[in-house]
Amino acid sequence: MSDDDFPALAADAPCPCGSGTPFEPCCSRWLGGDERPPAADTLMRARYTAHVVGAMDFIVATHHPATRGEIDVDATRRWAAGSDWLGLEVRDVEAGGPDDETGQVEFVARYRDAERRRHAHHERALFEKYHGQWYFRDAQVPEIGQFTREAPKQGRNDPCACGSGRKFKKCCGQAA
Repeated sequence: MSDDDFPALAADAPCPCGSGTPFEPCCSRWLGGDERPPAADTLMRARYTAHVVGAMDFIVATHHPATRGEIDVDATRRWAAGSDWLGLEVRDVEAGGPDDETGQVEFVARYRDAERRRHAHHERALFEKYHGQWYFRDAQVPEIGQFTREAPKQGRNDPCACGSGRKFKKCCGQAA
């Protein structure tokens, strides 16, 4: 498996990280290694983009030195190359700014695997500054709250809650 298995992006193509800016002034500058991301969320976006374009050296280089040996680079490369990356949604950022020492970024990375099945990789990534630079340290699976209904469920034959006097199934409960 080589870098030829990944798409090449034009400098003016939209950056895969979802920032809305072109690839060149966005994540491309971080992936080249000349500059380092100034914040945890910037590093998170660049690491997602690295998976999209196959910049495995960047993935390894931005993994915290204390846990870098735990990376299976070949497996990560196969997963990244075999996936059709559909988008990144950053849901929450806690700390991780230029003056912080740690930060957390909750995100969902959507992709389609080789069998064309859709997946959502949801995690809370933990970042740590080491010698003045941000590194990915670890990840946690976020707790997802269970939805509980506060009011009783509207029955099909109950009077419609909108006040029309008709049955729910003949009013607001009709299929569109």
